[in-house]
Amino acid sequence: PGERTRFETTGTGLSTCQQGPQLAEIAATEPERLARAETAMHCKDWLFLNLTGIRASDPSEASLGFGDFRTRAYDDSVIAALGLSRYRRLLPTIIDGSEQTCPLDAAAAAATGLRAGTPVSLGFMDIVSSGLGAGVYTRDTPAACTIIGSTGIHMRAVRNADFHLNAEGTGYAIALPVPGLVAQIQSNMAATLNLDWVLTLAADIAGQFGERPAPQAVMGRIEAWLEASAPGAMLYHPYISDAGERGPFIDPQARASFIGLRMGHRFADLVRAVIEGLGMAGRDCYAAMGEIPADVRLSGGAARSPGL
Repeated sequence: PGERTRFETTGTGLSTCQQGPQLAEIAATEPERLARAETAMHCKDWLFLNLTGIRASDPSEASLGFGDFRTRAYDDSVIAALGLSRYRRLLPTIIDGSEQTCPLDAAAAAATGLRAGTPVSLGFMDIVSSGLGAGVYTRDTPAACTIIGSTGIHMRAVRNADFHLNAEGTGYAIALPVPGLVAQIQSNMAATLNLDWVLTLAADIAGQFGERPAPQAVMGRIEAWLEASAPGAMLYHPYISDAGERGPFIDPQARASFIGLRMGHRFADLVRAVIEGLGMAGRDCYAAMGEIPADVRLSGGAARSPGL
């Protein structure tokens, strides 16, 4: 019950990449370290401290791990569910950088060559900032954004009341710098890492014959391989990461596989199957967030591939 309450409050499934479980682990194994600690910070919060002398975190980071995405404030029931009530003092003040800036202090000004007092904004998390840049927020028109990089990030901008809390307790709720609006996110562990793997096969085989094609040359063949293959020739599960999968389900033992291989299949078919697998993984993530969006804005390195 405590975990379900924590999920329904934060909108975020529990993961070892989050600060809450990390602090809980330290509390269990190295309590003396937390006893000496003054503040628990993320990387950008540490930079903000060094620039302004102020210990703070932004609403997206704070509510993701320890708060309510609806209020954008810390929530005692979430902190208690993590077993961290006695360490509540470590959580820094929340500052909304879209509404408030803080001055660059004298020490940082001397170190950077910037003028003391220059306004410094504590930004929202990089994921939602990328989504905003790609157009995930379009006022009254529903939109979604997929970032295809090493991992796959799939997000919708929704009103708090429209946030879909799935039965599995997976995904993320990350506040956007727009009142009442949140990014609902699912993230599959490996996206282009799958493509890197299959293209490395081609490079390795060429290397056995004394050829050393540049990575850009191998990448440049993707469109030709897609043209030389038929859609749906086989099924690929894109769980190539050694860490398994985290979205829309969590399974550290999940592994990649091809299904439906036949004698007539060639390397081009493998490449297409991997790319189709990434598309289906994205669809799987969106299905876990409710309705499949009609409009998806594509970002990330793989967005440069017309075929993908």
